[in-house]
Amino acid sequence: MQLDLFMVLIITVATAVLTFIFGWFINSKIGKNNVAVAKEKSQKIVEEAEKEAKHIKREKLLEVKDEWLKKKQEFDTEVNTKKQKLLNHEKQLETREENLEKKFDLVTQKEKTNKELEKTVQTLKEDIERKHNDLDILIAEQNVRLEKTAGLTSDEAKKMLMENMISKAKSDASQAIKEVRDQAKAEAKKEAQRIVVQAIQRTAVDHSVESTVSVVQIQNDEMKGRIIGREGRNIRAFEAATGVDVIVDDTPEAVILSAFDQFRREVARISLERLIADGRIHPARIEEVVEKVQQELDEEIQREGENTLIQLGLHGVHRELIKHIGKMKYRSSYGQNLLQHSIEVAYLTGIMAAELGFDTNLAKRAGLMHDIGKTIDKDVEGPHALLGYDLTKKYNEHPIVVNAVGSHHEDIEMEHPIAALVQAADAISGARPGARREPLESYVKRLENLEALAKSFEGVAKTYAIQAGREVRVVVEPDKVDDAVADRLSYEIATKIQEEMEYPGQIKVMVIREVRKISYAK
Repeated sequence: MQLDLFMVLIITVATAVLTFIFGWFINSKIGKNNVAVAKEKSQKIVEEAEKEAKHIKREKLLEVKDEWLKKKQEFDTEVNTKKQKLLNHEKQLETREENLEKKFDLVTQKEKTNKELEKTVQTLKEDIERKHNDLDILIAEQNVRLEKTAGLTSDEAKKMLMENMISKAKSDASQAIKEVRDQAKAEAKKEAQRIVVQAIQRTAVDHSVESTVSVVQIQNDEMKGRIIGREGRNIRAFEAATGVDVIVDDTPEAVILSAFDQFRREVARISLERLIADGRIHPARIEEVVEKVQQELDEEIQREGENTLIQLGLHGVHRELIKHIGKMKYRSSYGQNLLQHSIEVAYLTGIMAAELGFDTNLAKRAGLMHDIGKTIDKDVEGPHALLGYDLTKKYNEHPIVVNAVGSHHEDIEMEHPIAALVQAADAISGARPGARREPLESYVKRLENLEALAKSFEGVAKTYAIQAGREVRVVVEPDKVDDAVADRLSYEIATKIQEEMEYPGQIKVMVIREVRKISYAK
């Protein structure tokens, strides 16, 4: 058994050896064939590469040659251009040299002429000095003769002459100043009247004096009881929610709402009308309706501001400023609706700016926003002009607009003529008949202050404020005030009124000087 295994092992090993020898022999033959084939292929590749290299070399040589020819041509062109420039410069230099030679000849000729003139001037100067000395001698002799004849020294004569000349100069100067001022006033007044009248004629705005009450119509007097509610709970809830006083009296089929704040009064009016139409009137419903109406009016304020800007053709205004412009609808100044007043001022300012050649858009913008400070909450203290100045500056308005808003009541200095136009337009709009309502006490006080101010000047005997304070007549003492002083006095009084008083429109100052001579025949 072991012998059989040994034999099998020997046979297996012999078979493996024979197989290895046979494989090695076969591979050796095949390898030789592959090497020969590879050599042939490599030889072909080398030959093809050499051909391709020669071809590429020829192409590159051609490209280099073309590029060299191109560069040479460019170089030749550049050289020719520079040569041409050099030729031009040479010609210019030659021309300049010729001109310089001509100028040199001219200067030389002028020098000769100047020397001759200097000699002539020197001769004339010597003659003048000689004549001047002779004149001084003659004047001295003449002065001596005059002193002997008049009995005055030269200093006394000079003093008298100077006093006469000064007196005459003052008189002539006063007359000249009066003529210049009268002419300037006439021309300025004529031009200003033309511009202002044209602006007023082209601007027609309805005026309505605002009141502090609103009347709500009801169907019958039974509704009054429902508005009041049991033990007055409805009316108390309504007044608490709106901040408006509700007056239920004997007025037939009407309920009166009273409040200074127009926005609150409008909220109360709309809310009460809706409650009456709905029929459900109780505290919870009242609060719900009032809150809803307030939201609607806030949206209406924004739309009103946008519509106003569209009406005036303005754009680029910050959203917060648009909201404040809309609030003007529910504000008033001396009973005049603030939004109508601001729109009118915007139109007037724009028209006057167009006549004077200024930017009409900036002018209208400044006119519209000049009273925007009045829409700020009453908790913020300060003049409305300065509040508006801070508000417009905060939201990056144009500096001219900001200055016009802050200076239209002269709280700050005006920096542009548009600010003066806004001030004038504001006065025009407020001075229209029926535009504003003025309390009687302040009206009487203004007239008294006007008369007292005019009477404070020396030489004034009596003062009378007439035409609702639009004119003040000043009667002067004729022995203390002559005609020239009367003219100056009217100017000074008008200037002081302008500096110290606030008033709508303008005030005419008329100085009256009357001389009466009385004699009796016996």
